Amino acid sequence: MTRVSVFTRALAGAAALALTSALPAIAQEQGDVEAKGEGSTTKTKGEERLAKLLEGRVPGQPMSCIRSPPRDRMQIIDGTAYVYGSGSTIYVQRTQEPERIDESDTLVTNRFSASQLCRLDMMTTIDRFTGIFTGAVFFDDFVPYVRVKAQATAEG
Repeated sequence: MTRVSVFTRALAGAAALALTSALPAIAQEQGDVEAKGEGSTTKTKGEERLAKLLEGRVPGQPMSCIRSPPRDRMQIIDGTAYVYGSGSTIYVQRTQEPERIDESDTLVTNRFSASQLCRLDMMTTIDRFTGIFTGAVFFDDFVPYVRVKAQATAEG
């Protein structure tokens, strides 16, 4: 085999792998569009999951940075949001293209500060299983959601 044919086969293999990786994402996007329907108010599974997570919480003022120690918990909600923290306050990050959020990807953060996560930090994603770069992520402001304490109904 010549060098050109080896290179051509390798390039064709890489293209096939890229296409194979993209097909589930394309099918998911089409399924999300069909699930929503034109003019429909049907929530996606991700929106339903986020709504359940936010039950009993009220949104606060959006913030450009949040305090984020390395051990803080992060949840990925497919096609919807990244959710940081736990307890009385959680922070929701929808990103500029939330439909591209995929829990099979790993978010790689290049922070400017060790103690804070900011909307201007550089974010990329890689496939969790292959380690292949899958995209760039552009954050919006973080929206804090605080748990509302139940008011006592006892009189007197």
